[in-house]
Amino acid sequence: MVAGGGAKSAAYILLFVNLVIFFIVTVIAAWAMNHGIQRSREAASVLSIPLRIFPIYFPMGNMATGFFVIFSLIAGVVGIATSLTGLHNVFQWDGPSLHTAAASSLVSWSLTLLAMGLACKEIELGWTTGNLRTLETMTMIVSATQLFSTCAIQAGVEVAIAEQRDRTAARR
Repeated sequence: MVAGGGAKSAAYILLFVNLVIFFIVTVIAAWAMNHGIQRSREAASVLSIPLRIFPIYFPMGNMATGFFVIFSLIAGVVGIATSLTGLHNVFQWDGPSLHTAAASSLVSWSLTLLAMGLACKEIELGWTTGNLRTLETMTMIVSATQLFSTCAIQAGVEVAIAEQRDRTAARR
């Protein structure tokens, strides 16, 4: 029972931390998307034809910025939804709810890893603003905390299944 309580409290803490970090990632990525949309017309007008028609050109950062911002925004929104539903599912603490939380956490972690990979590419290309560096850093941090959250939820799945087996065996 102690292991179940530890996994449950760890999952709660990590899901709440992820909720906050994913919110920050979403806000910064939404700002960058808005900034890029507003300034791309005037900034792209001086570029040559192939770059001017590139659909994901951002007037800040480098050529990886557009993809990074889009995938960070998607990962942030999915991460917020995963954290909120994960908190609800961990509160219920039964097998089916924890399996749902584990599956959605794995999807959110996959999207976050994709955004983190694009952040690494953007760092490799260089020349980014401070806001984009903050978004890169937060994306890398949330990819690690999302991994720990996924592991804590999976540990909770194992504990909940063991508790359910014990209850079933005690009834017989």
